[in-house]
Amino acid sequence: MTTKASPAPPSGLMLACGALARELMAIRDMNGWRHLDLHCLPADLHLRPEKIPDAVEAAVRRFQQKYDRIIVVYADCGTGGLLQARCAELGVEMIPGPHCYAFFDGIAAHAARAEQEFTSFYLTDFLVRQFDAFVWRAMGLDRHPQLRDMYFEHYERLIYLAQTDDPELDERARVAAARLGLAYERRLTGYGDLPDILAQLSSSASQ
Repeated sequence: MTTKASPAPPSGLMLACGALARELMAIRDMNGWRHLDLHCLPADLHLRPEKIPDAVEAAVRRFQQKYDRIIVVYADCGTGGLLQARCAELGVEMIPGPHCYAFFDGIAAHAARAEQEFTSFYLTDFLVRQFDAFVWRAMGLDRHPQLRDMYFEHYERLIYLAQTDDPELDERARVAAARLGLAYERRLTGYGDLPDILAQLSSSASQ
């Protein structure tokens, strides 16, 4: 009688920003990368980027004995290079990039447009869904709406980097732009660079 071998346990961990959770799970599951686990830190760390390096370090130390490899799926995200430096100290890999939304826009394309889009405010699917929690209330605009003109004085448009072609999210993003007093643009990006980035990480993590 032949005993069927059990699948190998995950050997790699994606330690990621919670704002990317839905997309990372979808990409991983579509490709059947069972050797990669996913653990997401709270998305609201984006509101206090100075806390991201310590939170990432705590998670790395928590999981480092369980996995052969830990990959930090964050961009710099406002840490001023501190997250990259901390990952180097810890000996873990980190995906390069200025912000998480640049992964969707395409890191090279986003950098090439940076000068022309200097006055643009970006939303992703996650941020459209969580606009009130992560933008409106987080910036105190629910309590002090007069702050809108001060915060967004130098912005001209809101660009919705859409991962999905969803008319409901499109309308919610359009309303968000109106609430902020900005012109509206929608750019259907899909998952951008993330599938290729994860494919490379998955390949090396499985070896």
